[in-house]
Amino acid sequence: MKKFIAALLIVGISAAALTGCGGTTDSTTQTVSTDGSTSMEKVIGYLSEAYIAENGGVKITYNPTGSGAGIQAVSEGRCDIGLSSRDLKPEEAETLDAEVIAIDGIAMIVNPQNPVSDLTIEQIGKLYKGEIANWSEVGGSDAPVVLIGREAASGTRDGFESITGTEDMCKYTQELTSTGDVVQTVSTNPNAIGYASLASVKDSVKLLSVEGVTPSTETIQNGMYKIQRDFVFVTPKNKELSEAAQSFMDYASSAAADEMIEKAGAVPVKR
Repeated sequence: MKKFIAALLIVGISAAALTGCGGTTDSTTQTVSTDGSTSMEKVIGYLSEAYIAENGGVKITYNPTGSGAGIQAVSEGRCDIGLSSRDLKPEEAETLDAEVIAIDGIAMIVNPQNPVSDLTIEQIGKLYKGEIANWSEVGGSDAPVVLIGREAASGTRDGFESITGTEDMCKYTQELTSTGDVVQTVSTNPNAIGYASLASVKDSVKLLSVEGVTPSTETIQNGMYKIQRDFVFVTPKNKELSEAAQSFMDYASSAAADEMIEKAGAVPVKR
């Protein structure tokens, strides 16, 4: 999968150099360009791989810039489809359309050495606002809490902060530019806590339950796990997509894509 995504990026660079956003590399090959959420890397990778296998003459590129940048890119016409791990804001929805492709649980992760296994949303909020500064206050060791989060433009951060009521109040120790960086940092610091797309969580970190519920396909789809958000394809309002881009959109939003979404670690939309 990593090799495939790397290939996508290489294709994206060469396609952009030759044709620009949404162009074609020759008379028989169409390119669909996507730009945005790093949390959607696996989802877009699996969907693209499956679609390309069934549709010759199409290339799909992916530029992992973050949700805010992806929304801006599609708004400015620099890509066919923006990828966002948050819903559109009212002002964005005035000119853009959003299609929910999958649901993602925002997983709370700690270092495997941390004895804490469950937190409430209220405790998570207090941790990130600095009101709880020592792990012993939530049943852990006597050690300072190291708060790891994403950069300001991140859809993961936007979703996490809106759900936990911590907008503009988080006291981050580190703000990182990708989900992978969050996972890596938490895995190497015994006092760290972070949040990441469930699809990106690895065995190198410990997954916490929230209010007694562990994130899974079932608990996310039925709404029992509370820290969750949508994975969204963003397109221009009142503007037709290219034939290839529309075809890919139709596939990604259909039941035929559910298997690939699940393989990527996300949850299909309840149909």
